[in-house]
Amino acid sequence: MASAAEQLASNLNFAAFAKAEDLKKRIWFTLGALFVYRLGTYIPLPGINPDAFAQAFQQQSGGVLGMFNMFAGGAVERMAIFALGIMPYISASIIMQLMTSVVPTLEALKKEGEQGRKIINQYTRYGTVLLALVQSYGIAVGLQGGNNIVSNPGLFFQISTVITLTGGTMFLMWLGEQITARGIGNGISLIIFAGIVAGLPHAISGTLELSRTGALSTGLVLAIMVLAVAVIAIIVFVERAQRRLLIQYPKRQVGNRMFQGDTSHLPLKLNTAGVIPPIFASSLLLLPATLAGFSNTQNLPSWASTILTALGHGQPIYMFLYGAMIVFFAFFYTAIVFNPKETADQLKKHSGFIPGYRPGERTAEYIDYVLTRITVIGAIYLVAICLMPEYLIAATGVPFYLGGTSLLIVVSVTLDTVAQVQGHLIAHQYEGLIKKSKLRGGKRGR
Repeated sequence: MASAAEQLASNLNFAAFAKAEDLKKRIWFTLGALFVYRLGTYIPLPGINPDAFAQAFQQQSGGVLGMFNMFAGGAVERMAIFALGIMPYISASIIMQLMTSVVPTLEALKKEGEQGRKIINQYTRYGTVLLALVQSYGIAVGLQGGNNIVSNPGLFFQISTVITLTGGTMFLMWLGEQITARGIGNGISLIIFAGIVAGLPHAISGTLELSRTGALSTGLVLAIMVLAVAVIAIIVFVERAQRRLLIQYPKRQVGNRMFQGDTSHLPLKLNTAGVIPPIFASSLLLLPATLAGFSNTQNLPSWASTILTALGHGQPIYMFLYGAMIVFFAFFYTAIVFNPKETADQLKKHSGFIPGYRPGERTAEYIDYVLTRITVIGAIYLVAICLMPEYLIAATGVPFYLGGTSLLIVVSVTLDTVAQVQGHLIAHQYEGLIKKSKLRGGKRGR
């Protein structure tokens, strides 16, 4: 079966794509949904003075607001109805994943299969609403505290802002679920992907403008392009890298016949945590500077100003803490999403075993040992990818639009989307083969 699937995957071409009507409908639906999302990032929030807000945003663009603005496709910079983006849903999903490993009731729901997953998804939606309400209220209060940002501040503005921003987040959550169900999959990831990629043309044109005016040399611009291609190639290689553990199943007897035991592999991804560690680390490090930006920095004590300066972009302490937090969250999140004991129990339940290790506790210890070693490599990879732009910004002063986190998201979502499209094409070709075999069988019966 595996060889047949590989052969079909290798034979995918434009002719097969042209015949896959269902796949084309899914792609058109996905593009239409992403167009609606991009349109919403340009609809401004009612009661906002755009010029005053743009001036206030420029002062805070280097903090968490700048990172969220990139993920939201520029909606934060324009204070659009989608300014919260999909981040409350992602935060709620991460919190629910953590709670399913801590709360026994949620852990039991997780083991119930599809029904339990539906209940957990519903709890995630409730959590999204709660986080969106809190964040939108904070935004409303913060906007009213700005200089002439709100035309008519008051309770009505706060209520309308909370309803609008929360409704925008819930609509994006629904839109992502529709893309997953009726599109090509990975709806939430594609929304974030579209937001990041939407800013690329402006970033590229800005870099070329700096080269034209002489602020950047042509050689440096070419070196940046070559480096970007090399980093993308490294990300593709590592994100596809796996450590496969050999799994064997014993011989079985059916009647008087003895069947040879099967073999399979347990794939362990080199970067199991994905992009979660850089997102957590950057959010925690940028939070103090962003909070301080809302207050008068001149009234801060000297020790607080020293800390804020040390935590600035490109500073040695900032890069050290950033790398340390990435390593910590890489191990922490890997431990959350992958449980070696549960995997060993499932193997034992299905009579599978790793050669040289007894089923049960010894197998779990070996899986944990291998997972720890590859997580070290994955954490080093994440640190290198995420700190390289920081180092280059500090050394050359060149603004990089795609940082480590955003670059990881763009490449990972692209790989997943290509895999989804290939999966639909393979399924379409299988359906065609089945129909042909049925037609041939019907003709022979006649």
